[in-house]
Formats: sequence, C-alpha cells, structure tokens
Amino acid sequence: MSLLSLLIALAAERSLSAKVWRFNFYYQHYLHFFSKNFTAKQGTVASAVFIILPVMATYFLLELIDNSVMQLVISTLVLIVCFGCTTTRKSYKSYLHSAFRGEETTTAMHHQQLLSDKNLPNMGFGPALIWLNYRYYIAIMLYFTVFGAAGAVFYRLLTSVIEHKKSQCIASENENKAQAEANSVAKSGTEHEAQHEGNVAPTIINGCQNHHDVLYWLDWVPVRVASFGYMFVGHFSKAMPVWLDSLFDSQKPTHQILIDVAQKSEDIIVNEDDCTAEPCLLVRLAKRNVLLVLAVISILTLAGLLN
Repeated sequence: MSLLSLLIALAAERSLSAKVWRFNFYYQHYLHFFSKNFTAKQGTVASAVFIILPVMATYFLLELIDNSVMQLVISTLVLIVCFGCTTTRKSYKSYLHSAFRGEETTTAMHHQQLLSDKNLPNMGFGPALIWLNYRYYIAIMLYFTVFGAAGAVFYRLLTSVIEHKKSQCIASENENKAQAEANSVAKSGTEHEAQHEGNVAPTIINGCQNHHDVLYWLDWVPVRVASFGYMFVGHFSKAMPVWLDSLFDSQKPTHQILIDVAQKSEDIIVNEDDCTAEPCLLVRLAKRNVLLVLAVISILTLAGLLN
C-alpha cells in the first residue's frame, strides 16, 4: 500500500500544479482557523496542539475507514499534498535564468530570498537545494513508509511551522526591539554565533527547547540514511569517510551532515564565476538519491520486510 502510494504521488506531484494540491494552501487556512478558535496564549501547549490536531485527525480518519481502496486513495492524496514545494522550484528556475543572463545582483537576491523564505541558516544555493530536496521528498517518503500518512503530515507540518516562524515572530520582535537594542552591546558576539537556531545542535540534557530541536532529533536517523544513499549514487570512496565521521556526531547540525556527504559524493570542479554548475550538479545528484530511496523501499516491500 505504501509503495503504491509513493509511486502514484511521485508521478503525479509535478503535474498537479493547482494550489489545492499544495501543502501551504491548507497550512494557511489551518493557521487562520487555529488562531481564531484556540484562545490559549502562544507557547509550548499551543504549539503542540497546533501540530498534533491534524496528525490525529489524519490517523483516526484512516482508522475509521474499513476499506483498503479508500485508505489507499486518501493516503495517496495526503502524500501528494505533502510532497514538494512550488516556491522552491520557482526559486531554482529564477536563479538559473538570472544567472544565465549574467545578472549577478538578481541571482544573489534569489539566493537570499530562498534562505529567508525557508528560514534556513546561511549556506550556498546548491547546498540549500540539497537540504530542501531531503525535507520535501526523502524525509516525507521515509516517515510515510514507517508511520503512514499521519507521519508524513506530522513531518511536513513541523517543517512548515519552522519555515513560517520568522514571519510569525515579526510582531513580537518589533515589540521587544527597544529592549534588545539595550542589551545588544553586551551580547553581540553571542547573538551573532547563535543567530539561527538551526545552526546549533541540541543536547540530550537540555531536551527540546524549540521546533528546531524537535526536528533535529526527528532528522537524526533519516539524514544518515539519506546521506548513505548519496554515497551509492555518487563517489562512494570519497564520501564514506565524511559519513563515518558524522555517524555519531551529536554536535554537528543535521543539514550540515547531509550537505557535506552530498558535496563529497559529486565532483564539483567548476569555474568560480559559474554559479549555476554546483546547483545543477547537486540537483541531479539529489534526484538520483530519491530514486534510490524509492528502489530500496520497493525491494523491502516486495521482500515482505515492509508492510
């Protein structure tokens, strides 16, 4: 069932371009509904309820349906909605078009816009595409295979909360701007190092302090599985030492582990003035990795190791 849903969803995701097939369309409506009807103050409880409600609704809906065909249809529809991101694809195309026209300022603007829209730490355009490919395809495939449609909804909803966190906190940041400026001199060095939560790996002792910490632990195993796949679709001997060094590294951010292995898996010897070569090479590598993950899931399913 999971394999069939994955095959249909991957084949249909790109051809279904209407907004009703995009996760962000439902996310914005749900966010509006939740903010109007949930009166509790913003905090841990509100954040947990915001994410848990759709996950539980998806789970119980599939449990209540006593028809395997209907379960397959609903799971496939949910998976199609969770897969992919049109804004990232548009950013990639716009980046290439401006780069080919020699518009360096516009190219840099598309790069920074992508990082800002997806609330990512500072990284190159190619590495950002590698990470977003994992986030929108591989991770969802793995969570769907293990936990079903509810698992895919949970992961995509959590990443969407993180992506929109920056814009949702603008009002709060403006209110505290005066106080932050008063303390900026004493804390400027520390704030610069930790200006993005995604750059800091959480510790077991401190637990999960925010959404980034939760996502870090959710990505712990899938990132190492995905990076292992990059070795097989790229240069195994070059990437293997990097993967082994990061296997039990609890201090390195998960996105950095995936990006380091992916870059070692591909020969990126290009002209420094060519800002399109690396993104194009890494995107092709990422597509091969998605096919590898799908092939492995297919083999495990046919062998009876996955239900």
